[in-house]
Amino acid sequence: MPLACFYAALIVYASLYPFGDWRVPGHSPWQFLALPWPRYWTAFDLVANLVGYVPLGALVFVAALRAGQPPARGALAALLAGALLSFTMEMLQNYLPKRVPSNVDLALNIAGASAGGVLGWLVHGAGGIDRWQSLRERWFIAGSAGGLALLLLWPLGLLFPAPVPLGLGQVLPRLQEGLAAALQGSPVLEALSPWLDAEPAYEPLSAGQELMTVALGLLAPCMVALVVARPGWRRIVLLAGAMLVGAAATTLSTALNFGPAHALAWRTPNAEAGFAFGAALAALAVLLPRRAAAGIGLVALSGLVALVAHAPADPYFAESLQAWEQGRFIHFHGAAQWVGWLWPYAALLYLLVRVAARDEE
Repeated sequence: MPLACFYAALIVYASLYPFGDWRVPGHSPWQFLALPWPRYWTAFDLVANLVGYVPLGALVFVAALRAGQPPARGALAALLAGALLSFTMEMLQNYLPKRVPSNVDLALNIAGASAGGVLGWLVHGAGGIDRWQSLRERWFIAGSAGGLALLLLWPLGLLFPAPVPLGLGQVLPRLQEGLAAALQGSPVLEALSPWLDAEPAYEPLSAGQELMTVALGLLAPCMVALVVARPGWRRIVLLAGAMLVGAAATTLSTALNFGPAHALAWRTPNAEAGFAFGAALAALAVLLPRRAAAGIGLVALSGLVALVAHAPADPYFAESLQAWEQGRFIHFHGAAQWVGWLWPYAALLYLLVRVAARDEE
């Protein structure tokens, strides 16, 4: 269910972005249901609207199945969830001048959610879900859903341009901008203006700070993996997988931003040394109990957030960020941006809960 809710939130973001300039339409909000086939359309839009709802349908089906519902009800829940969410999004798009509601999009979204539910039903019928559950019980502790969700979302956050490789969590500048816009004309803005209007005079990170940022950026998800993994060789496999995924996601992000020819440009001497240092620290923690691993993860995340908050946006990073925000990667923008900003804070909260837990080691 956590993944289904998160995926639904991403659909809401992608469907309503940008959120500004809300207005009451001069026509009925139901009008889009009777519109003819749109004059301008692309095959990519059709496929995206269909495929984009397939994971939602599959996740809702699995959540319903885990809640004890029979497969038929799970498939129906997938259809209804997709239909309700899509209809709500199309209705709300009437109030956004930069968005256009479409009955074709609605039909494709419902078809995609239904296909996801049917696909989940077929996989369940073939025993795939039961085998996954058995595999999960062998590899991960009970109640590991939150940690697994964080591990699955981590590479998505790495796709959004970061000022330092693996340096997620640079949300402070955007928080300042958002608060300034939200408090416009308010007396509170006057009191906060010294902080909101201040231009951060960030100095470039030193070589040691950059190295530590990369090391902590790798160590944090590795500690999440150790918290949810069962003891033994499985921990080693998960750590190796996390390191490979982190390197691959960073390489893909660099290729998206600067072109395939520069995909490995992130591998500077400092970044490579930081990656190796983070990997060594994670390897040393393999034998630690889960609560100790969670404590180390909290320290790593706190250090990461502190370092990234003071990392300057160099010209290459700023140019890369502008490309994303102007629509070059608009289909990844909403998901990767928010995950990249919020992942460290969600991981901090999760590890705090694990430190306080009284489960058996």
